[in-house]
Amino acid sequence: MSRQVPTYELYGEKTGREPDFWVHCETIRSRSSLHHWEIRPHRHESFFQILYIESGSGDAIFGEKSHAIRPPAIITVPPGLNHGFRFSRDIDGLVITLLRSHLSHPPGDRSQLGEWLAAPHLTPLDPDHAEAAYVMQTLRRLGDEFENRRSGRNEALAAYVALALRLTARISHEGNTHELPPNENERRMEMLSELIQQHFRSHKPASFYARELGISPTHLTRIVRSMTGNTPHELIAGKLVEEAKRQLVFTLGSVQEIGFRLGFADPAYFSRFFFKYTGETPRVWRMKEKLRLEHA
Repeated sequence: MSRQVPTYELYGEKTGREPDFWVHCETIRSRSSLHHWEIRPHRHESFFQILYIESGSGDAIFGEKSHAIRPPAIITVPPGLNHGFRFSRDIDGLVITLLRSHLSHPPGDRSQLGEWLAAPHLTPLDPDHAEAAYVMQTLRRLGDEFENRRSGRNEALAAYVALALRLTARISHEGNTHELPPNENERRMEMLSELIQQHFRSHKPASFYARELGISPTHLTRIVRSMTGNTPHELIAGKLVEEAKRQLVFTLGSVQEIGFRLGFADPAYFSRFFFKYTGETPRVWRMKEKLRLEHA
């Protein structure tokens, strides 16, 4: 049975809501031991993570694929990626979690480093390699700096993070790395999103999208549930509701006209549909939202 993949701030905690939060560092042992040495599949929408594996072993799970971890190594995890870990009981190392907005080259920018950060990487470190040894030393110093609140702490942490990522990317580009390929389900979800954008006003059934993707409706449902926790129907309905809200706020059309534009021939059905997913009729929602925006 498919499981919903949860989206966490920081393993389910609310640390990211603290105004001065931008980086968190802890030992892998301290966290994984609480979960029987296994971090189940999840994702972080706003966080970039660095795992420094100093000793022990384990597996990194990205999507549906597992990759063996051999120390010493660094694993980089970009935002929005489904991932999990299994660790041996003798695991030792650090997990560093950063707000994406605080990276000097955020994943996806057009620089070489930004492109490298956009994909997950498992990078073995050779202690006899000068730059690899320096990365290991830098991350140990980062952990010590995080633990001890000395003057200039934030500046030192930012410098250590930037240096560790830059040198790890260099080691990776030299070929001493295992780039973890994008999950096939993630590619299909991207294609599905594009198809829904094109056809959501036509109220196509899930079977239409499955056929366009070349898979069965059952397989499509399994993929969408595993990646989002929703059904394909809920994904399509969500797009309709999102567009209905946009038009209710930013256009002057009547509720009936907006319903027609979104493919609803019956205005009463449009109102029932909108109420089902928002708990309010389109007219009531529009009135409340406009009042909220006026007083924002």
